[in-house]
Amino acid sequence: MTRRLSRVVPRLILAAWLLLSWLPGGLLAADWTASPGEPLQPLIEKASDGDHLTLPEGRYPGPLTIDRTLTLQGEEGAVIDGGGEGDAVALEAPRIVLAGLTIENWGANLTDMDAGIFVEESATGSVIRDSRLEGPGFGIWLDAVSDVEVLDNVIRGDASLRSQDRGNGIHLFNVRNVTVAGNDIRHTRDGIYIDTSSESLLRGNHMESLRYGVHYMYAHDNRLEGNTTRNTRTGYALMQSKRLEVIGNRSEGDRHYGILMNNITDSILRNNLVTGINQRRDAQGQGLISGGEGKALFVYNAQYNRFEANRFAESDIGIHLTAGSEDNALVGNAFVDNRQQVMYVATRAQEWSEEGRGNYWSDYLGWDLDGDGIGDTPFEPNDAMDRLLWRYPVAQLLMHSPAVLALRWVQRQFPVFRPQGVKDSHPLMKEPDVNELGLNQHNLGDTDA
Repeated sequence: MTRRLSRVVPRLILAAWLLLSWLPGGLLAADWTASPGEPLQPLIEKASDGDHLTLPEGRYPGPLTIDRTLTLQGEEGAVIDGGGEGDAVALEAPRIVLAGLTIENWGANLTDMDAGIFVEESATGSVIRDSRLEGPGFGIWLDAVSDVEVLDNVIRGDASLRSQDRGNGIHLFNVRNVTVAGNDIRHTRDGIYIDTSSESLLRGNHMESLRYGVHYMYAHDNRLEGNTTRNTRTGYALMQSKRLEVIGNRSEGDRHYGILMNNITDSILRNNLVTGINQRRDAQGQGLISGGEGKALFVYNAQYNRFEANRFAESDIGIHLTAGSEDNALVGNAFVDNRQQVMYVATRAQEWSEEGRGNYWSDYLGWDLDGDGIGDTPFEPNDAMDRLLWRYPVAQLLMHSPAVLALRWVQRQFPVFRPQGVKDSHPLMKEPDVNELGLNQHNLGDTDA
C-alpha cells in the first residue's frame, strides 16, 4: 500500500501542475513587465494564456497582434504607438483584457477599417476599459464578436479632418450581447455606430461634437439608456431597426435633430430629455436655412412605437411626423416652449391620449373646470393654414395678414372646416415629472477627460 501511494502521489501532483498551467488565468500565470521603447510583440509571443503584462510609463512601438488570452495593464503614461498604418492593436483571442492604456497614431484608411483597437470574432468575452485613444481612423471596431465590454474609455478623433473623413468612435458590426458604457467620445464621425447587431446595451456614454451621437442601422432588440449628446448634427439616429428600448437619454443643443427615427417599429422611447434643438439664426432671428428647423423628435415612416414620459423643449419643432408615421402611441410627454409643437404632414386622424390621459402642451389655452388635471377641451396643434404653409413656405410672408387670421378664426369657431390630424383629447394641465432616475448624470461640461 505504501509503495503504491508513493507512485500515485507524484503522478497526481504532475497532473495538477499541468492542469493549472493550461487553465487561462490559472495559479501559475506569469507576470511580465515591459520595457519602454522596446517592441511589445516579442513579449506577447513569449507569454502564455492567462499571463499578465504590465506597461510602465513610456512609449511602446506597435502595431500589436494579441493572439492569446492576456491582460495588458498600462500604468499612467503608458502609450502604444500604432506606427501610422493599419490597426494599432488587434485582438484575436478570447477573454483579452486591455486596461489603462493610451493608444495613438494608427491608420486613417476607412476602407481598410483601420482602428486603434480591432476586435476579431475570435476575441469573444474580451474587455477594453479605462483607456484613451486618439487617432484619425476608427477608435474601436468590434467585428462579429459577442460578449465584449467596452467601458470608461476616452476616444478623440482628428478634428483637423472633415467629419466624413474620420472614423467612428466605437463601431459595432454584427455583434451580439455587447456592452458599451461610460465612454467619452468627441470629434469622430459618429460616436457609436451599431450595424446588424442585437441584444446589446449602450449605457451612460457622453458624445459631443460629432455627426451622429448614436447611429443604429438594422439593429434589433437593443437598449440605449442614460446617454448624453451635445453639439452634434443629430443626437440619436435610429434607422431601419425594430424593438429598441430608448430610455433616459439626453440630447442638449444638438443642431438638426435630437432623436431621428427612420423606419423604426415596435420600439419604446421613455424618460428622454431633448432640449435646444435649433438651427442657427441671423441677427434678426431668422433661420439661415429655409426648412432647416431643428426638430426635437423627427419620425419618418415609423409605426407601432410608444412615446411615454419624454420631454421635448425649447426647439424649433417639438415633433415632426411624416411619410406614414402613424399608429404610434404618445402619452404623458411634455412639449414645452417649442416654436412649433407639432408638424404632422398627413391627413389621417391621430389620437394622442390613452385611457383619459394625454400629454402636456405649454401653449394649451383650454381650461379645467372640474379640477381633475385634464383639460376640458382637446388640444389640436395644427390647422389648414399650417398645412398650406408647410406645402408653400413662401406663404409665410402672409402669416399675420388679416386674411390668414380670419381663416384661422373661422376654423376655431366652426371645427367642421378643420382638417383631420393630431388631436390630444385629454391634455394635461400640469407638466408631468419626467422620471430622471434612469438619466445619465455624467456631465463633463467643457472639460477634456
